[in-house]
Amino acid sequence: MVKNKSMKGRGKGKKNYKHSRKNLRFREISKAKEKKKLGENYKFIKKMKNIQRNTENEEILRKQQQIESRRQHKRQNFSAIIPEGSEEEDQEDGDYYSKVLNMLNVSNKASKAIETSSEEEDSEEEAEEEKTENPESSENDEEPSESESEAEEEEDSTQNDPYLNHLDYDLSPEMYDRISRNEEMQEICDQKILSWPKLGRLLINIPKSSKSEGQPSGKKKKKLLLLEDEEKFAEEGSVPERVSARKVKLEDLHVKSQLYGNAEELSKEIHSEPRVFSDFQAELFSILNNYQDLYMPRRTFENSEEIRFTYCLHALNHVLKSYTKVTHHNSKLGKESGKGLKSDDKNLRDQGLVRPKILIILPFKNSAYLVINMLIKLLAPELAGKVINHKRYVEEFTGEQLDFPKRNPKPDDYEKIFAGNTDDNFRIGISVTKKCLKLYSEFYSADFIVASPLGLRMIIGADGDEKRDYDFLSSIEMLVIDQMDVIMAQNWLHLLHIFEHLHLKLQTRKNTDFSRVRSWCLNGWSRFYRQTLLFSSHDLPEFDSVLIKNCQNYRGSVRLANPTVVGSIQQVRLQINQVFHRIEVKSLEVAHDTRFEYFITSILPRFKSPFMAHCLIYVPDYFNFVRIRNYFKKESINFVHVCEYTEDAKIARARDMFFHSDSAAHFLLYTERAHFYRRTRIKGIRHVIMYQPPAWPEFYPEIINLMQEPYQNPRDGLDSHSSVTVLYTKYDALRTAAILGTEEATSMIKSGKSTHTIMKDK
Repeated sequence: MVKNKSMKGRGKGKKNYKHSRKNLRFREISKAKEKKKLGENYKFIKKMKNIQRNTENEEILRKQQQIESRRQHKRQNFSAIIPEGSEEEDQEDGDYYSKVLNMLNVSNKASKAIETSSEEEDSEEEAEEEKTENPESSENDEEPSESESEAEEEEDSTQNDPYLNHLDYDLSPEMYDRISRNEEMQEICDQKILSWPKLGRLLINIPKSSKSEGQPSGKKKKKLLLLEDEEKFAEEGSVPERVSARKVKLEDLHVKSQLYGNAEELSKEIHSEPRVFSDFQAELFSILNNYQDLYMPRRTFENSEEIRFTYCLHALNHVLKSYTKVTHHNSKLGKESGKGLKSDDKNLRDQGLVRPKILIILPFKNSAYLVINMLIKLLAPELAGKVINHKRYVEEFTGEQLDFPKRNPKPDDYEKIFAGNTDDNFRIGISVTKKCLKLYSEFYSADFIVASPLGLRMIIGADGDEKRDYDFLSSIEMLVIDQMDVIMAQNWLHLLHIFEHLHLKLQTRKNTDFSRVRSWCLNGWSRFYRQTLLFSSHDLPEFDSVLIKNCQNYRGSVRLANPTVVGSIQQVRLQINQVFHRIEVKSLEVAHDTRFEYFITSILPRFKSPFMAHCLIYVPDYFNFVRIRNYFKKESINFVHVCEYTEDAKIARARDMFFHSDSAAHFLLYTERAHFYRRTRIKGIRHVIMYQPPAWPEFYPEIINLMQEPYQNPRDGLDSHSSVTVLYTKYDALRTAAILGTEEATSMIKSGKSTHTIMKDK
């Protein structure tokens, strides 16, 4: 019986179908065995095989192209003398390579797309493996939660977010090589100068990698890795763009949505305008939001609240973005852990070595009280249930106020600086959630650390101390130092000690999840990503040195450099000759010795005569004060002294002797810090020698105005003898400019004469 052909075809097709399924199962089993044998190296080896296959195919195509080009070259130039058999030989060579390509099933067009096809195959295989490992995952995927969807929407809307652009990418090798050299940042930067209406003259220094010179700024650096992936490097810094206060919206500046309403309400209390920023704040936030370092030496009591609001908004926005990103990745890991998503995925690296991100250094508890209150008003102004340990915070950071005298009132700036609690030993950790603040958090679970230099110094300790802890400073992403001038009057070495312990290697790893740490943090590059904000009432070389030597932000720095038009000398109410002596020094290292020698040889002998009695020697630096005091004791010179460590009874005795006695107290040594903390009205001054220009320019007229007639002793018989002498060097240019004005100070320093006399008109 003849079988039906259709049945015969069906049976054969069924047999082939079974055979193909058998082969498929065999391939799957062999693939599983191979994967088990190779383990984690399976995907890597597969990639390498694809790369090797692509390389071989490209080599074959290259040789074929060489043959074709050689053949065309012979035809064009030597067509008359070509032997008959040479073309056939070339044809045979070409046929040979064509056969090889046909055997590999690779055409010229397909060979160019080998890389993309191999990647598609790998992705398909990974998808198949995920399906085999989790067969129900594709069918039973849960819908994302509300917080996850919000985070995803925010991620989609932050394509040009400065926060992401600053922290999400590693430095390029060229940029790291440039900024990691032991050179000052100004030597490796391109400097630009801008002039803005409110901030004034800006000096902008932006580091440039060696390869980017001549290229437009902001160009993305890409590098081709072994596995044919493209890596995006951090963009170079750019010049900040000034924001218009009248047109800008917070969402345009990538500020978190939960801060919109509170920021608008708080801004109305500060500058009484129906907008978030004043013109001054808009320009300041333009720099902060560009994640560049800032040194602002023109902080005043009038703009202090605007400055505080601006950097608190920027810091809180930074922390909230970090919190959103971390919580989103945590939920993503929890949801997809069964799908094979690894916690060490590069896209999930969103943390530092430790949690603290923002360090705010302030001089007094009252300053910290104002900053923390600003953070509370921005995030949780209702307080009820949203600010933990608030009662304890109010009790510890208020009270203990100074009683200012009413009969002889202190200067206005003194009462404003020392208002509220003036305790200089404090530290507090603050952790932040979406709508809540927890005060007094343990440092390793805090986002903010608000502290004084002394408070941190006591925890950091010194070499040789048994109990030391500074790991919480290893991943600081933003450092804010407000009222640097007041901190300098406390103890400048404490602040420098803190800088020395930033971004050091961890002593213990108990608080670190290395699978979530950013790669640049693991590389030890945290100091290049830290944004530092410095605010001071006046300009000093010590502050400039902090910016130049301790701030290495790869995005660059901005410094306000406004000239002083009217110096503090205009506040002198006494008509008297003021003589400025310029001391020639060769270097900064010998400046102290040269000044001391000039003082004891050229200045001091003139004031030893009896008619030069009641001479006050104003010494800004304590170490120079000790040096002069020891010299006076050695030479048996009649003097009394008042410094910051002198007790009240001894101060009263020294003032009395200086006012009444000519022989017992010919000189009075007076330190600048003593004047800063007490503002004592010393009476009986006939002559003033300023060993160095004051660091606070307002102290210059204060001291000279004490020489007016109401403060003199009418019985000393020295009515016609008064003088003011100031010693300075070229390194005191900033101090001198604050007193005389930039133009006058510059001409004096460049002048051929070393002595200049200035007469204050009535």
